[in-house]
Order: sequence, then structure tokens, then C-alpha cells
Amino acid sequence: MDIQIVEGDLLDQDVDVIVNAWNRNIIPWWLLIPQGVSGAIKRRAGLTPFRELGKLGPIPLGGAVLTSAGDLPFQGIIHVAGISMWWRTSERAIRSSVSSAVALAQEHNFRTIAFPLIGAGTGGGGADRVVEWMCTELAEIEFDGRVRIVRFRQTASSAERGEDVDA
Repeated sequence: MDIQIVEGDLLDQDVDVIVNAWNRNIIPWWLLIPQGVSGAIKRRAGLTPFRELGKLGPIPLGGAVLTSAGDLPFQGIIHVAGISMWWRTSERAIRSSVSSAVALAQEHNFRTIAFPLIGAGTGGGGADRVVEWMCTELAEIEFDGRVRIVRFRQTASSAERGEDVDA
């Protein structure tokens, strides 16, 4: 597996599929105000992926589900439940989310996948610690493809859209 850590905007990556750091899908998506990565996805993809997500029901902590990409140029969006009902993350939740997302990518024959820092923002995981946990988990997974971990850095295009995103 080729693992890259880059700075930039998750939504500007040249990959087959991106990962959305979501919640457990217990609270209906339309009652939430998506922030961070989810907010940026909603603004650019439209409501279609979130409507699909709502129909899939609860996601176990560390689980992953696939939806369409809406108006985004990807083949799909993998939504992971990386934070608990108390809006906190843990090493176990992040590692399970990474493993579940890669398994889903393999199942659907995606060769390239981009992750945000799952739980680093709202979940309180902290960027450096989350990168470490994600890389440790990825090192234990066999995947014949490319994985990109994207540390958010505002680009000119995201600044124009008024986005300030941290997973």
C-alpha cells in the first residue's frame, strides 16, 4: 500500500473515493448542522449523499457505509462513524473506522482513497495523535492501492467558498 500524508483540501484530491468523518447516524442528518468535513461535503456535493446516508440507519462505532458522491467528482463517499454519541473519539474508534473504510474500498474495487483526520476536530482527537493512529492501522492492512491522509490546509478555492474545515 502506498500511504501519503498531504496538506490541502480533501475535496480537491484526485482519488476514486473520499472518506467523510461522520457520526453514528442515530440522529437524523437533517437535524444536524454538518460542520468540518461533512459541512464542506454538503456544500459541494449537495444533499443526495446525506439523504442516502439517512436511509442506511445506525452505523456502529468504527463502522463505514458507502453513498454516491452527489455533485462531487468521486465514485463515492465512504462515511465512517469515528465519534461516539458523546461527540468524542478514541484510538479504537479511529482505527476501526480506517479498517472499515479500507475494507469497503476494497469490496467496491476502489484503488485510491483519501481520508480526513478522523475525529481530530469535533471528536477532540488532536491532529498528530490521529495521524499516528491512522498510520499505525494502515500499516496492518493489506490494500493494493493508494491511501492519502489529508491534513486540511485552506486552499484558494476553499477560501473562495468560505470553508474553514477541520475533521
